[in-house]
Amino acid sequence: MKFQIGDKVLIIHSNEEGEVVDIINKKMVTVDVGGVQFPVYTDQIEHPYYKRFTEKKGELPKPQKKYVDNVKKEKGSNIKNYQVGEGIWIAFLPVFDKDIFDDDVVDYFRIYLVNNTDTAFKFDYHLRYTGDSEFNLKNELLPYNDFYIHDVEFEKLNDAPRFDFEFSLAEPDKKKADYFEASLKLKAKQLFNRIEEMLKKQEASFSYQLMETYPDKVDKEKVDMSKLTAAGFKVYDASKARQHIPPARSVVDLHIEKISNNWKQLNNFEILTAQLNEFEKYYELAVLHHLPSMIFIHGVGEGRLRDEIHDLLRMKTEVTSFVNQYHPLYGYGATEVFFQFKK
Repeated sequence: MKFQIGDKVLIIHSNEEGEVVDIINKKMVTVDVGGVQFPVYTDQIEHPYYKRFTEKKGELPKPQKKYVDNVKKEKGSNIKNYQVGEGIWIAFLPVFDKDIFDDDVVDYFRIYLVNNTDTAFKFDYHLRYTGDSEFNLKNELLPYNDFYIHDVEFEKLNDAPRFDFEFSLAEPDKKKADYFEASLKLKAKQLFNRIEEMLKKQEASFSYQLMETYPDKVDKEKVDMSKLTAAGFKVYDASKARQHIPPARSVVDLHIEKISNNWKQLNNFEILTAQLNEFEKYYELAVLHHLPSMIFIHGVGEGRLRDEIHDLLRMKTEVTSFVNQYHPLYGYGATEVFFQFKK
């Protein structure tokens, strides 16, 4: 290894001097420059001795004095070298290792939350695999700062990971929304493409935007219903609206013969569409009636309907978890869904 922890180094592109504080792999280290730490490739740094000996008269340049009152707080000064714009981002920093052929392979990712705004936020983070919550963290994200969340093994990212966030203002504002939800779902092919793009550009990480700007609060406007009533439309009191909603079911059978009498005339695409429409219908009714859980019977078969339902469930904010395991009544042909609703 050309560099060791504690080595003084020169950043080639910026001509700044720093110190190596961590060895990520054979090609990448973490450098501290003036209290700001960020990852760099080893071919982008060098030992500073040549620069020092070639300075005029062999003397080191005297640092310019800065007084506390005159130090300008630079935007993004505490953010590492991530490729991010305005807003909140999730950043993936791959850590490499060698395989049996001595090739570089990604071992795991360091996950960071990056705040490139002038506002402090509280956040509630969940990492879910196939609908189940694997990791949860609540903390605060300071303005123009990053926050190390945790490490994720590269192999685990093949298990349909979903990164869920709920943001709220550290200092509440009556004009702003109570919270903002954001979610990132990664597919293996998409992940491989981002890694290849990152390596081609010789960047140290890649990022996804979670939020551009924090939303304003939406005022609930009162609508005059008298004209609708006069025109013959039925207008219900919102507080009594639930009594007009069709009943929910705790068990929904999605076999096509239970949905349509003419199912034999349908092709495979039409059958799947009808089944997913039935799923959405009874999912929404379960949410409206605040059911704690429900079961969708999809059968075993080739697993196409099951996979489609699982993909949809991963995007539903009310779903805390779901499971497709052996059931004494349905075998492996059913998925049980569990809900949690905000009070």
